[in-house]
Formats: sequence, structure tokens, C-alpha cells
Amino acid sequence: MQRFILSKKNTITLMCGILIAAAFIGKWTLANMAIFSWSLIIASLLGATPITIQAYQALRVKVVSIDVLVTIAVLGAFLIQNYEEAAIVTFLFLFGAYLEQRTLNQTRSAIKELTEMAPESAIKLMENGKFQEVEVDEVDVGDVLLVKTGAKVPVDGTVLSGEGYINEASITGESVPVGKEKGAKVYAGTILDNGTLQIVADRVGEDTTFSKIIELVEEAQDSKSEAERFIDRFSKYYTPAVLVISFIVWLFTRNVELAITILVLGCPGALVIGVPVSNVAGIGNGARHGVLLKGSEVVTDFSRLDTIVFDKTGTLTEGNPSVAQTKYYGDNLEEVLGYLASVERESDHPLAKAVLEEIGETTFLPVENTEVVKGGGIVAYVNGHRIAVGNVALMEKENVELTEEARADIASFEEKGNSLVLTAVDGQLKVLMGVRDQIRFGVKKDLQKLRQLGVKNLVMLSGDNQGTVDRVGRELGLTEAHGNMLPEDKAAYIRRLVEKGQIVAFVGDGVNDSPALASANIGIAMGGGTDVAIETSDIVLMNSDFSRLPHALGLAKAIARNMRQNIVIAVGVVFILLTGLLLGDWVNMSIGMLVHEGSILAVILNGMRLLGYRLK
Repeated sequence: MQRFILSKKNTITLMCGILIAAAFIGKWTLANMAIFSWSLIIASLLGATPITIQAYQALRVKVVSIDVLVTIAVLGAFLIQNYEEAAIVTFLFLFGAYLEQRTLNQTRSAIKELTEMAPESAIKLMENGKFQEVEVDEVDVGDVLLVKTGAKVPVDGTVLSGEGYINEASITGESVPVGKEKGAKVYAGTILDNGTLQIVADRVGEDTTFSKIIELVEEAQDSKSEAERFIDRFSKYYTPAVLVISFIVWLFTRNVELAITILVLGCPGALVIGVPVSNVAGIGNGARHGVLLKGSEVVTDFSRLDTIVFDKTGTLTEGNPSVAQTKYYGDNLEEVLGYLASVERESDHPLAKAVLEEIGETTFLPVENTEVVKGGGIVAYVNGHRIAVGNVALMEKENVELTEEARADIASFEEKGNSLVLTAVDGQLKVLMGVRDQIRFGVKKDLQKLRQLGVKNLVMLSGDNQGTVDRVGRELGLTEAHGNMLPEDKAAYIRRLVEKGQIVAFVGDGVNDSPALASANIGIAMGGGTDVAIETSDIVLMNSDFSRLPHALGLAKAIARNMRQNIVIAVGVVFILLTGLLLGDWVNMSIGMLVHEGSILAVILNGMRLLGYRLK
């Protein structure tokens, strides 16, 4: 019965409104006081029913809720035969709850949109060699799927054949379609704008990036910040205190109406709802713009940020180095380049890839006795010759003679920000290459935005040589730039900053820099939607889009500012109403409830502004 009544709360609200309207029509037009009184009595009893049920349910778990205060207030007004006040208070309370729920539902629109975008079916290659439409739950890892124009990609996978453009807005927040061809990664929930693709399923069900994003946003919206936890504790004691104060006022004044009005005015509804609605709306905005803020606590710390530490490669730079300068020493150039290419083909280092691209087509030879020198490079034998490929330290270890000319070239290459790849054959230096990673487009402007948002220190830490790091630091106008740092060195540096009392965020790729991400107050991953990035950081910038970082910081500051505004509105309204009640004669129960419900609506609407937030 209780569940049925509560399910009809909106209908009851409408009936109360009609009865109150009928009461005043009967009084003003027909001068019929019987219609006036009985309409208000029925409206009071009808409207009080769901409120009383909610109050009873709260008291059963030993919570003195707002519903308890309103129930007592309505009961008191009814006993002193102030039916007008009783009816209006119940209607306003129920109508306010309706508006509150409706507007709160809109603040959760981001997660709702994400959920609706989840794929429900897939076209799967069956054992008979034909494609058949199946439920997405029937897809297993390794299955081959067909994706047609306009269809949603059902799982995370790799393109086997075909070409097309995919709208990845649901994953990255970027509306410009991305070209896909054989070998490219695709994500569940994205939409194939044109073309036809065959993909192999890599991750299915709850393991897909899309499912993890939904899970993260839901967890973030349900989490509580420090401010919310404080308000929960405050309202737990505040509500009973209002009840006691009301009783004391009645005890000394014997004025029942005054005591009941204090109960109505003291309801902390706006205070309780104001902070959560700001967080929910703000986190929803981030989800729509490719920024995952993992909880309200993250928002609070991030909004007070004063130092951001960056990894270089793949964060401030493209992460795709290429050979910028080359110097050769001696003869037999083609033969030496063949040796170099053969050795570099054995390596998975990013610089090796750049060297191979620079050399192009050549003859590869068998490589023997390969030895990887940590922090130095590679030593191996090719065609009977000892080949050393690496940095200056490796050359010195191999006793390779570096002439004055070579040392001058090395200094010049480093000064221009190159990482060095030296090649020696049988102890003789043959090739010097300078490999450089290009700075991401627009990063300098984004860093200026971060300064405008109040970040005092912009620091770069890199494992690259100091010359390269200094060049990038100067070009981007960073506060500090430190090179030759291992992952543990980066983590130790960040711990020192935190110990000094700075609020530090570290921006990295979420894999090699996981110790630094964990050491910072806020870990920010240039995630590209990877598992490790999502799981090891506090904030994820989807698709590794650096330009989303200023939006994320600006949004966090806007959320914190919005929370403070809502607290001021909530507390200010209660203070003004109680002052007006005790010191003036303009506040009564109906006015108090009207303003009280108005304050709840005001904080909700104020919070909802965050749904449309954009960095100016």
C-alpha cells in the first residue's frame, strides 16, 4: 500500500492543487465557506499521506528527515484548524519534490545518453561462413564481425578488412570522424559514418572501453566529496536541532503557529541537495567532452591545483620521433646503413623506428649475439663486424674514438634538441643521427590557458637528454624542465613537491609513468581509452587529447565555485526567513514553504548551468 501511494505522488500533487484552487474559487466567487474548508481539509489529508509515509520510513531507520518536520508542521496546523496553511504547505512540498526530481533527472543526462548509445546487436560470422545478426552478449573474443555504414561498433576490436570513417564522440568527445583501415583499433559504441568494416573482437561486454566509461561516470556521480560528507553530518544533527528549537519556542511563547512555522522554515532541503547536484552536473559535462573525472573528491583537489608536472614524450610532444639531422663519417655508407638497419630492426625502441624510416629500403643481414645495454643502446655482430648503436655513453664504453669534429657535431645536435643515435663499426664512429619529437599542435596555447586558470608551476620531467628537454622547456615557456630521469626519479620528484605542501597533478601516458601518477595528488592520463590509463589515474583525457586539460581544470573550478554558491543560497535563505519571522511580521508558514521550495529549485537550476559549461 505504501509503495502504491508513493508511486502516485505526482497524481496526488495534482489533485491537491485542484482542490486548493476549488477552495479559493468557492470562497471568492460563491462565498461558500463549506466548499472552502472541506476542499482544504481533503487537500491537507491527501497531500500529507505520502509525506507521512516517507517520515515514518525515515524514523524506522532512526533518521529525522525533512519529511518528519513537514509532517509535524502540517499536523500542528491541522489541529489549530489552520487548514489553509496545512493544504498549501503539503502542496508546495510535494510540488517542490516533483520539480526537484525532474530537474535532477536532467543533470544525469550525460550518463543516460551514454547508456542509450550502448550497442545491442552485432553481425557475426557464423560457422557456416555467413554473417548473422545476434545479441551483443553472444559475441566472444576472437569473433569476426561485420560493421555497416550507420551502424554502431558492437565491441572493442581490430579492423581485419575494409575502410571507413568512424565517429568516436562517445569515447573521445571529438565529433570529427576518424579514418580506419586494416590494423586500426575500434571501440564499442562508436558509429561508422561511411564504409564497411570487418573486425575481430578484442574485448567484449563489460570489458569494453565504452562499458568502463559508463561504469566510471556512474561511480563518479554516486561518490561523495568532502563537502557533501560534511553536509550529510551537519543535516543529521541540524534537523533534530530545529525540532528542539521549535519545541522550546512553543514552550516559552505558547504560540503553536510560530513553532510550526519554524519547523517549516528550518528544513535544510536546499543545503542537502545543492552540493550533489553541482557534482553530478559537472561530471556529466566532463563525460560529454571526453574528460573522465573519477569522483567528487577528485574535483575538490583538482580545483585547488597549483602545480602540473608533465611527461614529455606523448604528452607535450607527438610521441612519434623522426630523424631531423644526420652526419656521416668515413666511406662505405650503404654498407654501414645496412648494418645499422639490421640491428635497429631487432629493437622496439621509438628511436629505432625513426632510424629505420630514415634509412628506407635496404638489405637486411643476419644479426648475431645481440646485447641490449641498459640506458645505452644495442651491441651486436653483423656480417662479422661488431656494431654498436646507441648514445655517447655506449660509445665511450665501447672505446669508440670521438674526434673533435664528432664531439662538436654531438654538441650541436644536442643544442638543437635532438636525441642522439650514434653508430660505430668495429670501434669506428660511422653515423651520427639526431632524432627529434615534434611538440603537439596547440600545446603552447593550452599551457597559457592553464596559467590563466591559476596554475603557478608547469614542470616537465623526461628520460630524454637535458639538451632536448631544455629546448622543449624554452619553447613552451615552462617553469622547470628536467631530463635524464627514470620513472622512479619522476615519482621521487613529485613526492618532494607534495611534501612541500603543493597540490600536484601529473600528466602522463598511464603506463610507464604509473609510479608518478600514483605519487601525485591528481593523476591525469593521456589515455586514448586504454585499460591501464583508465584504471591508474584520477582523470582521463580520452583520445590523448591535450586540449581537453584546460577544459577539465576550468570545469573543476566551476564545480567548486558552483558548490559554494549553492551553500550560500541555502544558508542565506534560511537565515533571512528566520530573521523575518522573529523580527518582522511578513513571514508565515505558506510564504516560508514557498521560499524554501524556491531555494531548492534555485540551487538545482544553478547546478544545472554546469551541463552547458565551456571554457572561455
